[in-house]
Amino acid sequence: MGFGSRNPRHRLTIVMVGLPARGKTHIARRIVRYLNWKGVNARIFNVGSYRRERIGAHQPHSFFDPDNPEGRAARTAMAEAALDDVAAWLDTGGEVAIYDATNITRTRRVMVEDRLKAHGVQVVFLESVCNDPAIIESNVRQTKIRSPDYVGVDPEAAVEDFRRRIAHYERAYEPLDDTCHYIRLVDVGRQVVVNRIRGWLLGGVVNLLTCLHLEPRTIYLSRHGESEYNALERIGGDSALTRQGEAYANRLHAYLTETLAGQEVEVWTSTLTRTRRTAGDLPWPAYAFKELDEIDAGECDGMTYDEIRAQMPGEYAARKADKLRYRYPRGESYIDVVNRLEPVILEIERHRGPLVVIGHQAVLRVLYGYFTNQPADRIPHLPLPLHTVIELTPIAYGAEERRVELAP
Repeated sequence: MGFGSRNPRHRLTIVMVGLPARGKTHIARRIVRYLNWKGVNARIFNVGSYRRERIGAHQPHSFFDPDNPEGRAARTAMAEAALDDVAAWLDTGGEVAIYDATNITRTRRVMVEDRLKAHGVQVVFLESVCNDPAIIESNVRQTKIRSPDYVGVDPEAAVEDFRRRIAHYERAYEPLDDTCHYIRLVDVGRQVVVNRIRGWLLGGVVNLLTCLHLEPRTIYLSRHGESEYNALERIGGDSALTRQGEAYANRLHAYLTETLAGQEVEVWTSTLTRTRRTAGDLPWPAYAFKELDEIDAGECDGMTYDEIRAQMPGEYAARKADKLRYRYPRGESYIDVVNRLEPVILEIERHRGPLVVIGHQAVLRVLYGYFTNQPADRIPHLPLPLHTVIELTPIAYGAEERRVELAP
């Protein structure tokens, strides 16, 4: 059940539709990452993986020819095996399955929908349409020829074989019609069309899809420099930076201005003194967001954890037992932080160009956990030290990470 769920039990399958090299698996992984981060139990079932595991990865383009009866029968068997696993997973506690395959014919889609509805599963189709030759070519060369299907194959031979595979699918492709529930994504976010889509969960997925793009960029995450409360081991507050914290702000300024020279950069901070002071005189537009403020410690604000243990032993024990769901008295939990950061996540997804986010430990754990696809229970324990820049560069199936320590 999602952290902000209004429905105690989802049973939904999003069925991908589209020609090869249209970004279906990339889109599916982004949706699953978003839903898992929101506390929804979501999982991808990739039919291509079933084929590789049960038949073998190295299948020539002729295997995918719709006029090849042996190939068609084998591919249908793999599609049905994956569907059986989708239904079984949803029957045992799964909430949102992504059925990742081409599903390009009406006959195949009817079969998928009928089998899932027989298990009481809601079905929504997500069609990825791409008519931009540059995007298709980039996808073929950057992801497809590096897939297990082409291990050990000359890159140009792999590209030629995959293009022939695409041609087979193009001959059989039947686009979605308005009789079904669907989302259509055109050119990876340039246009999003929805038909008969309802509910908060699918609404959130649609919002995410409107933010997607393929432009390369790097996100720079940094905690504020050491604050007076950090030095005293007190939580919360709005204290100033220590001398060490001021020194970090200067080193951060030097590092970022050299690294990002000549680029159009934005700087985001919380509304609290320590993040705004750390941003200091960075030579780019800076914006302060209330959503980026540190987790609200409520009645524990300004206390040390030793003081909480001595004066509020019940609260101390409850936090230790479940740090993700524990809520400070009259304050927040990590789940509350996840929910208030959702608009920030969508804005970061939409953002193009380098972005510097100077924030607080709990907030940056949540942001970092999203972009690196961390399990929800691990997020409150992620190591994010002071005086360190974390550089995250989103790639097709995740994010590349680099950490730069700027300690004295």
